[in-house]
Amino acid sequence: MAEEKREAFRMHLKPGCEEEYERRHRAIWPEVKKMISESGVYDYSIYLDKETGYLFAFQKTKGDKGSQDLGSEEIIQKWWAYMKDLMDTNEDNSPVSIPLREVFHMD
Repeated sequence: MAEEKREAFRMHLKPGCEEEYERRHRAIWPEVKKMISESGVYDYSIYLDKETGYLFAFQKTKGDKGSQDLGSEEIIQKWWAYMKDLMDTNEDNSPVSIPLREVFHMD
């Protein structure tokens, strides 16, 4: 059976982009959602701290991949290009994503 993992990371929205970010994610492309699910992600949430613009993402995965490992996929690259005007991004349009270390977990 595949190993289950919990992963968290932080991203940052540009000022004034909160509503548009939420709108685009409510209408996430089915191909993107399918790709993420097929990578082993079965629980994925993103939270917004409105005061700072920071996004906190949390996902549970089965296997050795997660959403952060899909950058070579064409549909993910298109999604990144679609989202780059809203977020801090790297040169390849991927969101600047800072992994967070788990310091506590309670089942």
